[in-house]
Parts: sequence; structure tokens; C-alpha cells
Amino acid sequence: MLFLVFKKTPIGNNQQQCRFVYKWDRQGGVHRNHNYRSGCYLKAGVLNGLYDFQSTLSAVHRPYKLTHALLQFLEQHNAHRRSLQLHRFHSAFLAVSIGLFWGRMASNATIGHKCPPAMKPTSNGIFQGDNPLDFALPLAILQICLVLVLTRGLAFLLRPLRQPRVIAEIIGGILLGPSALGRNKTYLQAVFPTKSLTVLDTLANIGLIFFLFLAGLELDPKSLCRTGKKAISIAIAGISLPFALGIGSSFVLRETISKGVHATSFLVFMGVAMSITAFPVLARILAELKLLTTDVGRMAMSAAAVNDVAAWILLALAIALSGSNNSPLVSVWVLLGGCGFLIGSILIVRPIFKWLAKQCREGEPVKELYVCATLATVLAAGFITDFIGIHAMFGGFVIGVLVPKDGPFAGALGEKIEDLVSGLLLPLYFVSSGLKTNVATIKGLESWGLLALVIFTACFGKIVGTVLVSLSFKMHLREAFALAFLMNTKGLVELIVLNIGKDRKVLNDQTFAIMVLMAIFTTFITTPIVMTIYKPARKRRAADYKYRTIERKNTNSQLRIMACFHSSRNIPSIINLLEASRGIEKGDGLCVYAMHLMELSERSSAILMVHKARKNGLPFWNKGQGSDSNHVVVAFEAFQQLSQVSVRSMTAISSMSDIHEDICMTAEGKRAAILILPFHKHQRVDGSLETTRTDFRLVNRRVLKDAPCSVGILVDRGLGGTTHVSASNVSSVITVLFFGGRDDREAVAYGVRMAEHPGISLMVIHFVVEPAATGEILRIDMINNFGNKPSSLDEECLSELMKRTSLDDSVKYEQKFVRNAAQIIDVIREQNRTNLFLVGRMPDGEVALALNKSSECPELGPIGSLLTFSDSPTRASVLVLQQYSSEVRRDLDSPANGLPENDSESN
Repeated sequence: MLFLVFKKTPIGNNQQQCRFVYKWDRQGGVHRNHNYRSGCYLKAGVLNGLYDFQSTLSAVHRPYKLTHALLQFLEQHNAHRRSLQLHRFHSAFLAVSIGLFWGRMASNATIGHKCPPAMKPTSNGIFQGDNPLDFALPLAILQICLVLVLTRGLAFLLRPLRQPRVIAEIIGGILLGPSALGRNKTYLQAVFPTKSLTVLDTLANIGLIFFLFLAGLELDPKSLCRTGKKAISIAIAGISLPFALGIGSSFVLRETISKGVHATSFLVFMGVAMSITAFPVLARILAELKLLTTDVGRMAMSAAAVNDVAAWILLALAIALSGSNNSPLVSVWVLLGGCGFLIGSILIVRPIFKWLAKQCREGEPVKELYVCATLATVLAAGFITDFIGIHAMFGGFVIGVLVPKDGPFAGALGEKIEDLVSGLLLPLYFVSSGLKTNVATIKGLESWGLLALVIFTACFGKIVGTVLVSLSFKMHLREAFALAFLMNTKGLVELIVLNIGKDRKVLNDQTFAIMVLMAIFTTFITTPIVMTIYKPARKRRAADYKYRTIERKNTNSQLRIMACFHSSRNIPSIINLLEASRGIEKGDGLCVYAMHLMELSERSSAILMVHKARKNGLPFWNKGQGSDSNHVVVAFEAFQQLSQVSVRSMTAISSMSDIHEDICMTAEGKRAAILILPFHKHQRVDGSLETTRTDFRLVNRRVLKDAPCSVGILVDRGLGGTTHVSASNVSSVITVLFFGGRDDREAVAYGVRMAEHPGISLMVIHFVVEPAATGEILRIDMINNFGNKPSSLDEECLSELMKRTSLDDSVKYEQKFVRNAAQIIDVIREQNRTNLFLVGRMPDGEVALALNKSSECPELGPIGSLLTFSDSPTRASVLVLQQYSSEVRRDLDSPANGLPENDSESN
């Protein structure tokens, strides 16, 4: 639109002054603002041009139409000259005014409306007089760093509330925008000037394209085909009713704050925004609440996957209908073009990706050429969909869906781009949304009432629709409501819909702000409400679960071991330990549960792995026998076939702060006798131990406190080498350091079990205080020693051991008299042929407790810490054992032992 403003001066005694506005639109028509006052005349030759630069270029290309329109308009209004007292208006005015107008237009000399020059990429530096904030690259770097610091800080603050990171990113974007910090115009012009928004939006949309590619990469069309009738019904109810209510609320908004918008596009956008369920955000919430594999969690994930696909289809329809051209034929062409792109991709791109996936073999790195070609295909697909008139993100999503999910190809693609996209580029999209959100536009009773209406409509549609269908399938009322609130979760897809609607002028500033606040509110309330109304009861301890330790009267009973590991680095030693634990084939033998401890990160690959959860009521999934996509599973399956041991591999997916709950609950459900955990340090090339991650140490301590069975912590120094040692080649020496107490008795019982293996030799060393030197040993008050048992149990254990030595040459027993700690170290150093030491975590007796001063790791106890010192007398692997007891262990609660105070509480 272009405006011509003519200044009118007063006549006679009338001292008022006003302006006469002539408006020229794109259709070539000229209209006059009739808000004039009598007693004014049009001063010839005075022309103040105020140009709307959004449409100026359109006017420049049609100067003759404008001139002709002005002549027609002035000719039609010639009869009104007398009434308006325009007696000085003559043809010379028209020539002068139009000449001035086009002269100004051509020279672009309008002061204050000059187009700003494009930003240069890099500066010459502040010492040469350049302000880095006036250049694109340093300004973009500042914006990215500011976004990351603010959003990660908010995510940390919201972590105690168990809120997903998307909430922090949305709120962070709003705080950086005109709603909060942006109220300071100096800040806004310095950090987020208008001329820099193009670069910011471009980076954000590139991140969005690749994020949607990752989302498609994790979506398996085959799993959608297997979705049950119940989940599909819930998904349809969770879409249809909110969509209908969204259309209903759109009529109210169009009559109040959204007047003049395109009716059909507005209806569809509002319906889509109300009916969306954010699949990745929902998975994160379910994982945080330990509901991944409950009935409610599985149903919510299946229904949300169907909802997600339906949302993309509806969004494509909304985009096709939201074009600036009013002709319905254009929307039809856009839809047909999108269908053609989808069909062409299936027929052409999918076979190519199948061929690429076949070229990538398990255990071999994916070629850089394949990754580069895939990324280029994603960008090309984005260009095609944008060319058609659909958003470029649809191209990335379609390509991600078409990539085969079998084999290492899809996983390698996700690993290479996931951190860059999700951690760096995607937060920019939230900031881009926040810069468009101005909460200040929501003012007045009417606006806040509309916000309440939108929130109520969105929640009511999802909750009522989901609850009614759930109850029809005989679900419990609490489960139905929990499922309904879970399905009401919003997230990134919601923001995508709103941003596209804002860019296409379907949503104005006020409506956009209302919808963003609705998305934040509905997602924020999900976690606290679900935690309140739905608390699945934990399994009670099984009455017949009696074998919680290795030490037992019936030594022929089945031994159940649950071995945990963090990465493939731990696998060879764990498998060799399990091989040594196999013993001879008697009774029910050995049953092994191998659990991969995976941290629940913000990565979509970790979150969406819950697709593979099986119905066993536990927070892990089990790989099928025919799967060869996980080398961890392959390693344990090979061990099972070679050793004839029952092995079941599984993966725990949880945050490190509460993954110990998964470990303990799974061990109890599987009736394990012992839990084996990896130490938080690993061996370097020079033989010293290096910390892997400190949070692994806290996991071990929490398991030691809450475990339903015995626990062993394996300090791995290359037990058996880096490969699985077959049964025929096993030749190991295992030494048990016995001081007394139930933990040491557990070590002896485990060692005797290992000695049944034909390739294992067992040495039990019993340390006794030399009578003549008791004064040199630190005296400890044995009455206050928690867990101290009568010596008769130790004597009974040693008596059984000595009987075993007379029958089995592979078992040996020695008694060592020592006077001080130095002699204990000398005895240990003599065992240079030992491959594995078995020690109790909290041994009894004055000899062991005398070493307490040198205990660096309370979870290992005094002897375990001694064997893992930097100047340790041995370089053999160590297994520190704690025997299960119904009494609570309190030796890890003291902050003096290195455990933070907030970790001393029971979790």
C-alpha cells in the first residue's frame, strides 16, 4: 500500500490544520480519507510522501497506472472543489506533485526510510574502528552463545520440576524477545537488530529441516502399521474433538482480535494447533516418570505416534491453504505437487537408500560419501518442497522416514548430526519464535479471557476425547485421566504450526502470543498432574525370592547374575567374568541378565528408543533373537551359544540421577542373586586408572544402598584380555582376601563357585593378627562396628572351605599372620600370578579396619581401595562384594566418605 499525504493549511480565522490522505492500493485504485475539516484548502506544490515500503516496489513497476488512477480520481472529485474551497487547485499542482513524487521515488531520498545496507560477514576488528555487532558473523556468534547459556540455565533450574527442555527453550526465547529483555530498545537493536533476523531465521530453519529429518529417521512406518485398534481409536479421538473445538474457538477469535484474516486458513491452523501431541516431548516425560513400559506409557506412545503423523498431514493441508493467492486452484496445485514429491521420493529415493544401507556393514564405519550424499538429499528435498509451496521441513521429514531403519546406516546418520542440530541450531528456532512473541499484546479483560478460552478449549478437547475412548476400552479412571493429560503435551510441532501461521499472516501478534502461552501451560502441567493422579504401585517383594546372595546352603541351585555395563569397553571383562562364574554344569546352572545402562539424554535417538519397549512391566527393552543391529547384543548372544548359558540382554533408559531405581527394580523382578556393576574408573595404557564419569560413581553408591541382592563392583584391569576367552582356554588364578565378616564370606562363596570351572585355580588367604603384635594394630571398637557377625559364622565358612581343599586340588587355603598394614601389602604383592582378587566391601576384624585410613572410595571399602591405589601392590582386576542384608547399610551416608549430602538420602 502507498500513501500520499497532502498538507492542508488554514483559511481565515480557522487556525486548525489537518492532512489529506490519498491511498493507492495494488489494484490501482485511489481512495481518499474523508476525515477532513472545513475551512482548509489544499496547498499546491506541497507534497509529503509517506511510503509503505512493503509495497513500494509493486508501485514502482506500475507508474503509469498510478498516474492514470490519480488523474481519474481528481477528475471525479472536481465537482467538490467549491465545497472544499480548493479554488487554488489547478492542473499545475498535478504536474508538480506527481513530478515530486516520482522524483523522490527514483532518488530514494526520503529521509528516515532509506533501506539499510546489507551486513558484511566479518569485521576488521575493534582496533580498526569496526563494531563487531554491525557484522553478521560475530553478531550471530553472540546470539547463539546467549541463547545456549540462557536455555541451558533455565533447563537446569526446571530440572527439579522434571520439565522437558523444550519448556526452557520456549521460555528462553520469550525472555530474549520483546516480552521481557526486548522492552529495552537499546538491547534489542544491539543484539537482535532487524537486519540480523534474516541470518538468524535461516540458521534456525536449517536446524529445523535436519531436526525433522532426525524425527523421520526415528519413525518406523512398520511399527505404525502394527499399532493396535485401541491406540488408533485414542489417537483419532485425541485429534478430532480438539480439532473441532479449535475451529469453534477460531470463530470467536475472528470476531474479536483476528479480524480480516483468511477464514479457511485460520480455521485449519487453529484446529491443527489444538489437536497436536508432541511425540518426543511425551517420550521424555514418560521416561522421567518411569512410565515408559507401563500400560499407560505404551498406550500414550503408540497413540502419540499416530497423532504425530496425522499432525504433519494436517499441517501440510494448512500450509497449502494459507497462500497469499486467493484462488483455490493454487492450493490444489500445491497439494498435488506435494503428493507428486512424496510418490517420486518413494519410487526414486527409497531404492537408493536401500542400496546405501546394504553397503554399510555392522562393525564398519559408514563412508563419508554416503553421509554427505544423504545430507545433500535432505537439503535438495527441502528446496523442492519450498519450491512447491510447502515448508522446506517437509522435505527433510520425508527423507528421514524413507531411510531404512535396519543396519548401522540410520544410526550413524543420527549420531553424526544429532548433537549439532538439537544442541546448537534448534534452540535458535525457539528464539526466533520468541522474538515474534510479545506477551504485552495480551492486555485487557477481553484478551485474557480469550487466553483462558483457548487453554480451556485445548485441554477440554484432548482430555474429554481421550478419557471417553479410554473408558470405552475398560481402562481404569485414573489411567484414563493420566493418559489424557499425557496426550495434551505440546512441543516443537506446536511452535512450527504457529510460526508458519505467523509468517503467512494467518495469525496476528496477539493470537500468536496467546497460542504460545497455551502451549507452555499445557506442557508444564503435564508432569505434576500425572504424578498426582497416577502412581503405579511398585511390585512387592516376592515371598519365594530367597536366593538373594551367592552364599547359600543349596549350592546346586541356579545362580542368577545381573551384569551392568555402560559401554562396549566393559563387555570383554564382564563376559570373561561370567565365563569364570559358570562353574561346572550342575543343577540349573547359570542365568545371566546383561543390562546396558543408557543415559536418557535430550537426543531423539535415546528418547525414541522406547519404541522398542516390550511388555514386561520394566523400564527396558529386549532385542529379538534375529536382530543384528546391536554389537552388544551380538557379543552376549555369541557367549550364550559358546557357553550354553542362558543370557538375556536388555537396556535401561533413564537419567543418571535415578537409573539406580531401574537397576534395583529389574534385579528384584528377575530374582538376581548378585548385581555386578562397573567401576567408575577405567584403565589407561600406562596401567593407571582414569575416571570415566563421576555420576557413574553415584549410581554405584545408590545401588549399594538399595539393592535387593548382593552387589559386586568390578574394577576392570583387562580381565582375560580384550576378547572373550573360550572355556577350553581359560587359565586364571583367583585370590580371595579373607579378613572376616559377611562380605568376605560372600567373596569366598563366589570364589568357590568359580573354582568349579576346570580352568580356574582359587587361593583363599586368611589374615590373622599375630598374637605377639596386637599392640601394633589399630584397635577398633567392635561393638559399634555395624554388620559385625559372630565369629562362629566365619569359622563355619572356613571349615567348609578346608574340607573343599582336601577334595579339590584347584582350591588352596593359607593363613597369614600379620603385625601391621605394611605386611598385608607385602602379602598381596606376592600374589603376582593372580588375575582377579575377590574382596569384601566391609570386612570385619582389626586387621582390615586398620586400613580404613587409606580408603579413597567408600563404595570399594578399605581393601578394595588399597588394591586400586595409584601405587597399588597389584595390577590385577578386583571384584568388591557386598552381601545382601535386610538391614540398611549406613556406611555410605557420611559426607566424610566423599558422598554429597544430597545423595545420602534414600532415593
